[in-house]
Amino acid sequence: MYKMRTPRAWLLAMVLSLVCGSAMANQPLEAFFGQYIGQTSETEDGESIRRDLSVTIGPTAKQGFFVKWTTVVEKANKKLKRKAYEIKFRRSRREGIYSSAMKTNVFGGQIALDPLKGDPFVWARIKGDTLTVHTLVITEDGGYEMQVYDRTLNEKGMLLEFHRYRSGDELRQVTAQLVRVAD
Repeated sequence: MYKMRTPRAWLLAMVLSLVCGSAMANQPLEAFFGQYIGQTSETEDGESIRRDLSVTIGPTAKQGFFVKWTTVVEKANKKLKRKAYEIKFRRSRREGIYSSAMKTNVFGGQIALDPLKGDPFVWARIKGDTLTVHTLVITEDGGYEMQVYDRTLNEKGMLLEFHRYRSGDELRQVTAQLVRVAD
């Protein structure tokens, strides 16, 4: 480990840590708002698969946000499978962490679903330039399945990295560059 010996070196180190630390600060939620599109191709079990992807992130009325995404999968036999999701999030008491607001309680408040009833438990966080959405489902046998969507802002728009796990084993990974098409 390097030991600094002069006050000037110590001051320089402090300034650099402040400058570099601010570069690692979390992006404001609004930086992610917009519409993004892209596609990815892969080979799975010898079969060519193309995915058309779209993501829209925007504000909700109560200082939260929504993420809406659609995936259209085209297999080699030209069959299409379309999945679309929209989840609302609200601020939690923890900085940069958002709870899902997928259900309305008896008082009209937005709350998360109950994973012990087979519903997904969903939350989001912002860390640096990345908005991550985690989805946890407790399986029938008491294990779990987790999906992780990392959406990282970059000069082209957004890099999407998706991972799907079942009881710790990675089942799928998809990476795609998405282009911002609207704010």
